[in-house]
Amino acid sequence: MTTRFFCIDLGDKRTGLAIGDDQTRICSPLTVLEVPISDRQGEALLEALIRAMHDQFSPHAAVEIVFGLPLNMDDASEGPRSKLVRTFADRFLAKLNPPRPVHFQDERLSSVDADWQMSQSGLTHKQKKHRRDALAAAAILRDYLASRLGVQDPDF
Repeated sequence: MTTRFFCIDLGDKRTGLAIGDDQTRICSPLTVLEVPISDRQGEALLEALIRAMHDQFSPHAAVEIVFGLPLNMDDASEGPRSKLVRTFADRFLAKLNPPRPVHFQDERLSSVDADWQMSQSGLTHKQKKHRRDALAAAAILRDYLASRLGVQDPDF
């Protein structure tokens, strides 16, 4: 059975979304939600995430959630931002029916990966800024699937 994934790269102003599955191993940027996390104490973003997820998947599809987790550069410790992501993930999961498994994946350098992908695209700075977070979410999901499937090369 194919498991689908919904990846969230949580940001203060913009949140990147990506989708993928463990069968094809294709990770695709989905969209960027331009809903500040501070809007109504995060409720506006939670509602937008629920809508985006329901737009992509049927209620009974096997879907797992992956959140990008900002680790410190020492490869092990979590800072205050990681706590915010984990707390927000708990709030998101509490709103899902049926409940879904959640995973966290190191998001360090995902934005660098997104910038590299767009470096020769010919897009304007504004266009790149709009796509960057969704591409970063796809990079996070690609890394998660690589680690889950035991693949050494994250570009598998």
